[in-house]
Amino acid sequence: MGAVIGIDVGGSTTKIVGFRDGGELIAPQFVRANDPVTSVYGAFGKFTSENGLTLDGIDRVMMTGVGSSFIKSPIYGLDCRLVPEFECVGIGGLYLSGLDEAIIVSMGTGTAVIHAKREDSGVKVDYLGGTGVGGGTLIGLSRLTLGMDSVKHIETLCEGGDLSKIDLRIKDISNPEVYPDIKTDLTAANFGNLSDLADKHDIALGIVNMVAETIAMLSIFAARGCNLNDVVLTGNLTQISPICEVFASMRTSFSMHFTVPNMAQFSTVIGAALHTI
Repeated sequence: MGAVIGIDVGGSTTKIVGFRDGGELIAPQFVRANDPVTSVYGAFGKFTSENGLTLDGIDRVMMTGVGSSFIKSPIYGLDCRLVPEFECVGIGGLYLSGLDEAIIVSMGTGTAVIHAKREDSGVKVDYLGGTGVGGGTLIGLSRLTLGMDSVKHIETLCEGGDLSKIDLRIKDISNPEVYPDIKTDLTAANFGNLSDLADKHDIALGIVNMVAETIAMLSIFAARGCNLNDVVLTGNLTQISPICEVFASMRTSFSMHFTVPNMAQFSTVIGAALHTI
């Protein structure tokens, strides 16, 4: 048996990974292009060339993602199989985290929440729902309010931001003696305390915080509904430091174990390569 290639096709970004015969992971890559087909062929050519893979050494190609439907014919005559994206999210999340059961959260343009559990027959995956709040929200609101849509620039802008000029917190509106069990640093209303003195650093941090808190609370509700404490975070938003800081702070507040595994941004494509159909 030869190598197995996984490809996750987005609208303009394609991620690709491989497993050699014997299970050795080949480091994932991604490419950008103006259309999914160009992106797929660009990723495939770059990946195989840099890793010394030949067509006769590839057993099959497992494809997923919203753009995979645009690929109408086998790639260079190889056995190409479409696999459901939500199943890939669950499989990849458990593989990277090493857990047998968890809530897997895929944070991309929007956010999907998956319950994944290892069973004798393989990984059982249930799609629990999601939210339209995600990376698209972060970029769109930043473009609208700050005039920028570079994630790296937004991340840098968050440095020095002050949420007290943006968000209304529990301690701003309640008496801790009356509600002793509620942590007063928690947000009562995102952008509910917007100050005239708030600058672009404060606004950038407020947007990032709102996106992260929305995803975190949805994940917490899902985990509690499944009687779990493990939430695995995957997708491109895991690479943004202030996003991860929000999850870290909420870990203590809600007794929830949030995990960002190594290569979390490639979780779905790794799940595609590991899919058994």
